[in-house]
Amino acid sequence: MSYTETSTVLYVENLSVGYDGKTILKDVNFIEKDIVREGHEATGQTIAFIGRSGRGKSTLFKALTGLLKPTTGQILITDLSTEDKEDAKVLTEGDMGFVDQKYTLFRHKTIWQICEYALRKSTLTRPEKEGLIGQYLIDWGLLEHKDKYSCELSGGQRQRTAIIEQMISSKHFMIFDEPFSGLDVGNIEKVKESFGKVLSANEYNTIIFSTHDIRLAVELADSIYIVGFPEGTTEYSTIVKHYDLKKMGLAWEQYGNGHRELVKDIKEILLRS
Repeated sequence: MSYTETSTVLYVENLSVGYDGKTILKDVNFIEKDIVREGHEATGQTIAFIGRSGRGKSTLFKALTGLLKPTTGQILITDLSTEDKEDAKVLTEGDMGFVDQKYTLFRHKTIWQICEYALRKSTLTRPEKEGLIGQYLIDWGLLEHKDKYSCELSGGQRQRTAIIEQMISSKHFMIFDEPFSGLDVGNIEKVKESFGKVLSANEYNTIIFSTHDIRLAVELADSIYIVGFPEGTTEYSTIVKHYDLKKMGLAWEQYGNGHRELVKDIKEILLRS
């Protein structure tokens, strides 16, 4: 599949993160570029992080959402508020949306009220906000449920509401923590469909997700990072391997032998890290 890489959407340099004087992650470096695919109006970025339990994936996600301040290094994202998409800014809390496994929502707010709250800092006029919310709810098949509370929603409706809430407030960057954990085949397909809707909405949309399901990571991601202990130490974790599935010719392709071989490679690395 023909594609080009343009401006940098995410830049992480010499990142170290820890708690109470203990380093959890160290020397984390990676760069992700905006992808433009031939024949596609919009193709967002899909980045997977894989690692054994206790290797710091959740800590990394807290840093990427601005909830945890790095002890060293920096995280930069494209400043999409400017005309020049080469402009970057230091990541702050709220720049990246976060959707947890439970699709946590306000219990005392309706879907419409949840979306209104997500726009509380927006400079849009009330009619503009109402138009924006209405369009999102139409696009995601939730308009007829706009007056329902979270306890009245199905799992799929909760998930879609959580995604819309984050898209409204955080725009282009979204983190999913183990979005496929504990789901049956049907619900896994629904999550994959939601990924597709997010990515096709804007070329700068970037999904970052963690999973223990290596096959799903290989199937969905165009970039995969393995987080683990570097050889010779268990005192901290870092990125021990990166696979660029675009350059490997595996991104956006039907799952086949190349993907199966990659799954085997990743399993071997995980066992050593």
